[in-house]
Amino acid sequence: MRISGILRFAPAVLAILLFTSCERTTMDEPSGPYTLSYGDSIIYMRAQAGDYIVEPLQKRAGTYDGFPEGIEIDENTGAINVSKSETGLRYRITHTAPDGTVTETKVVLSGITFKDHFYYLSANDSVAFPVYNADENRVLPLNGSVFDEGNLANSGGCSVRTDNGKINLKETIRNGVFGFPPRNDAQETFEIRYRINDASGKSENKLKVLLYWYNTINDVPQYVWDILNDRTSQGVFLRGGELSRVAKPRPPCVIIVNQ
Repeated sequence: MRISGILRFAPAVLAILLFTSCERTTMDEPSGPYTLSYGDSIIYMRAQAGDYIVEPLQKRAGTYDGFPEGIEIDENTGAINVSKSETGLRYRITHTAPDGTVTETKVVLSGITFKDHFYYLSANDSVAFPVYNADENRVLPLNGSVFDEGNLANSGGCSVRTDNGKINLKETIRNGVFGFPPRNDAQETFEIRYRINDASGKSENKLKVLLYWYNTINDVPQYVWDILNDRTSQGVFLRGGELSRVAKPRPPCVIIVNQ
């Protein structure tokens, strides 16, 4: 009798459970305008055993995308893998809802970069200055920071100041990076590992820098101009810069021109 009674009421109980479940799902589903945020406009590297992942404060159905190239983002959840992304740049994160509504925000992955720039040695323009957190006006914390950890760049001839991250281009040339005498259209890429005494807790960070050499500005080939034209005059996604549709921000191009 007891079993048959339970079976007789089972459909009704199941219907109540399904209704309750659906009602709870509906209540939990966010509604209204979407504010896409990661909690802060600057995301700092963090030292931990695995990859450092940062997720949006609120997730919505749809797809996520990051611009320019260099940021590792999950298109379904918006989670950013900071450990596998290019740091020192500002990125635009876009969310596209199933109904086509587009929401976006901008985040900086903390670190340093260098401007895409022509350095004219004849005009004593011979020092490449690091840009901190994608803003040329932001002061780079130097006390307790270290640059070119492991001496990778300096041992290869790229003269990087270990106390402030500046690249001495004249010294780099004297070190024979481009040969003796320097070869026209010579190129060398260097990796700079560094730790900044900021909210990252001096976690290890790194970037690659591409150095070019040309005897005169007229020797700069078209493909280099094409690269620069795809970026902005201030470097890709520095504060105040415009976005290029096909921007590829790394490695930054340090172009040394003798005269």
